[in-house]
Amino acid sequence: MSGTGKSTALHSLRLRGHSTVDTDTDTWSRWVTQPDGSADWIWREQAITDLLGSHDDASLFVAGCKTNQGQFYPLFDHIVLLSAPAEVLLARIAARTNNPYGKRPEERDAVLDHLNTVEPLLRATATVEIDATAPIGQVVRQLEALTEP
Repeated sequence: MSGTGKSTALHSLRLRGHSTVDTDTDTWSRWVTQPDGSADWIWREQAITDLLGSHDDASLFVAGCKTNQGQFYPLFDHIVLLSAPAEVLLARIAARTNNPYGKRPEERDAVLDHLNTVEPLLRATATVEIDATAPIGQVVRQLEALTEP
């Protein structure tokens, strides 16, 4: 979900020495046209499979939300949902300077729509949910704890 702090968490994890990948780039994702003619930004299957297959011995934190992500769930140890209320998401999106998404009214409307339609699907398949309204240090510690034996 936009505004939950995925990028901030990845940055903090990277500074703490963890391997991280943000899949919202052309390296990891691509646009496809759905049967109804709409566009969809999905994971590049081979790239994600190779990425996940190459990190057996080390922790790897991957962020992204794609319609085809479920097919990769068996390759993950945990599926984490970072969640926060709509007002928090919209405030973060309005204040951020590193990502232009969510600045236009139709994008904010899409964020709210995804919160109502996509987040419940993510929650149903997540193995862990973390309250992203917590301070980022606490969120990162919760994520790191998932790598402990």
